[in-house]
Amino acid sequence: MSEAPVRTAGLSKSFWEASRGRIDAVADVTFSCRPGEIFGFLGANGAGKTTTLRMLATILSPTAGDAWIYDHSVLREPQEVRRCLGFYSASTALYPRLTAAETLELFARINGLPEPRVRARRDELIARFGIGKYADARIEKLSTGMKQKVSIARTIAHDPPVLVFDEPTVGLDVLNAIELQKVIAELRSEGKTILFSTHIMSEAERLCDRIAIIHQGRIHACDSLEGLRARTGLHYLEDIFVRIVGEADALHAEAV
Repeated sequence: MSEAPVRTAGLSKSFWEASRGRIDAVADVTFSCRPGEIFGFLGANGAGKTTTLRMLATILSPTAGDAWIYDHSVLREPQEVRRCLGFYSASTALYPRLTAAETLELFARINGLPEPRVRARRDELIARFGIGKYADARIEKLSTGMKQKVSIARTIAHDPPVLVFDEPTVGLDVLNAIELQKVIAELRSEGKTILFSTHIMSEAERLCDRIAIIHQGRIHACDSLEGLRARTGLHYLEDIFVRIVGEADALHAEAV
């Protein structure tokens, strides 16, 4: 068995649009994650971050290549992949007419947690995230911050070893964004492997052990912040990002 909780080989995804023809949203993405690290995808909107993470979560099927979550192929073993993985996105909706407690039970069950453990796990999460006063309230009645807590709790309801956070702070105010970052850091300290996508430089600097800079569907650099600084001779991640993306664009222009 591979020691890498997450790895990809030549992962690619193309779409077809009548007006634009073939669009290569992700092209030949290859990387691996270490146990207990936050692996960041840093890129502008449309760079391929979400498409990559959706392939890892088996929401989208790759056009080429493959990916493995604890040696389970996203192509051949999607059910096993889902058991090992929790997926959080700011755009993922909760069921408004369910209560917080019902939501946690539902996600624990559909992700394969054994029935005898469902209620105990629900109660653990309610206590951990301070949901107790609102556990029996419908989701539609909760504040934005409380909905966020329920959404994170349902992501880890089945206690998966790998977590995906896709642009998780989009639409959150500063305090809720900081609270979410603290939770992600806590999950890493518990040994979870976390895939984290963002276009916000400060988030990547604060949270990520390694950063993959993705542009036009390809990874153009992948290293720790210190490694990226050594490679470019620049200190600030924003400057590093602009340098690497600019170099990629220049190479592309020469090729064309």
